[in-house]
Amino acid sequence: MPKFIADRIEMVPPSGIRKFFDIAATMDDVISLGIGEPDFTSPAGVIQAGIEALKHGETHYTSNNGLIELREAISRYINRLYGIEYDPAHELLVAVGVSEAMYLAVTATINPGEEVIIPEPCFVSYMPEVVFAGGVPVMVPCYFEQDFQVAPADIEKAITPRTKAILLGYPNNPTGAVLTRERLLEIAKIAEKHDLLVISDEIYDRLVYGVPHTQFATLPNMRERTVVLGGFSKSHAMTGWRIGYAAAPEPIINAMRRIHQYTIMSAPTVAQYAALKAIEHEEEVQAMVAEYDRRRKLLVNGLNQLGLDCFEPRGAFYAFPRIKASGMDENTFSEKLLYEEKVAVVPGSAFGVSGEGFVRACYATSYEKIEEALERLHRFMQRYG
Repeated sequence: MPKFIADRIEMVPPSGIRKFFDIAATMDDVISLGIGEPDFTSPAGVIQAGIEALKHGETHYTSNNGLIELREAISRYINRLYGIEYDPAHELLVAVGVSEAMYLAVTATINPGEEVIIPEPCFVSYMPEVVFAGGVPVMVPCYFEQDFQVAPADIEKAITPRTKAILLGYPNNPTGAVLTRERLLEIAKIAEKHDLLVISDEIYDRLVYGVPHTQFATLPNMRERTVVLGGFSKSHAMTGWRIGYAAAPEPIINAMRRIHQYTIMSAPTVAQYAALKAIEHEEEVQAMVAEYDRRRKLLVNGLNQLGLDCFEPRGAFYAFPRIKASGMDENTFSEKLLYEEKVAVVPGSAFGVSGEGFVRACYATSYEKIEEALERLHRFMQRYG
C-alpha cells in the first residue's frame, strides 16, 4: 500500500496517558488518579444557561471570534483578575478549549524550521502542536530539586538564530509547579532581548494555593509579544463544554482567526452561553479551589509518608512524586499499581524525558477516594518499597 501518512504525523507518538486509561476502563473498582479533569459537575447556573440557550433556539453559528457578549465578559474578567485590558472586538478569540487555542497560536506564528523552547515536564500536546506546525520543539528540562521551576538561564542557553518562541505552561501540568514572579520577570527580559514570542498556557490560573499567579502579559513590555491562553474547563468544571480563549495583539488574533474559521468556524454556541454565565460563578470557583487544596495536602503528605518524595505543588491539581523508593521505572510502577491495587496514575515520561522516574497523580477526585488510594499505595509499597 502506498504511504499516505504525512511524515510529521509519524514523528509524534501516541499519547502516553491513553494506555493506562484504556486498561483502567476494562477494570472494576479502579481509583483513578490519572485523568486531569474536575470530579465536580458544572455549576447549576451554568448548566441552566446552556438549557435556556437551547430553549431559545441558540443553535446557529456565532461570529468566528465568538459571541461578542462573551468576549466582552472575558475582557472584564481578565481585567478584574489581572488589571490588563484586551479589546473584545479585536484582541480576543473564543476557541474549542485551550487545546484548539494552542493549536491556533502555534500554527499562526511558527514557520517551518523555526524553534520553540518548551520547559518540560509539560502537557502532552505541546511538542506535537509544534511539530504539526512544521516547527522544531526544543525541550528544556526542569528538576525536582528546583521544584520543577524552569531556570531562565537554561532557556537562554537553548536560544539559537532559529528560535521564534517560548511556550510556557504554568501553573504546570503535570508537576503543579507555579513560577515565581521574579523568575517570570527574568524570562520576560530574555524574550525581549532576543525578540521572542511567548505563548503562555494559563488554563490553571485560578487553581493556586497560597501563592499568587502572575499573568505573563502583565509583565513589563510583554503584552505585545504574548499570547495568553485561558478557559473555564478546570476552574469552573466545564471540560465537556469545550470553551477556551486566546488574548493577544490584534495581528496575532487575526492570524489565529483565519485558521479557526477554516477548520472550526466557531466554538459551540450553547457552550458559549454557558461560559458567559460561568464568569458570574465566583463563589463556586472559590469553593472548588478550597476543596482541591484540602485534597492536595492529603495526597502530598500521604505520598511523602510512603517514601514517594513529592515537592509541594502550588498550582493545578496534580502531585508529581518521585518513585525511586519502589525500585521501578515509572512505566512498570504505573502498570503494577494498576493491575495489583487498581490505582491509576500516569507515568511521568508521558510528559517528557525529564519526567522519567516520576508519576503524575491527580487529586481532582474525592477526598475519600484519595484516602483509599493511599491505603492501596501503602500495601503496594510494603511489597516493593
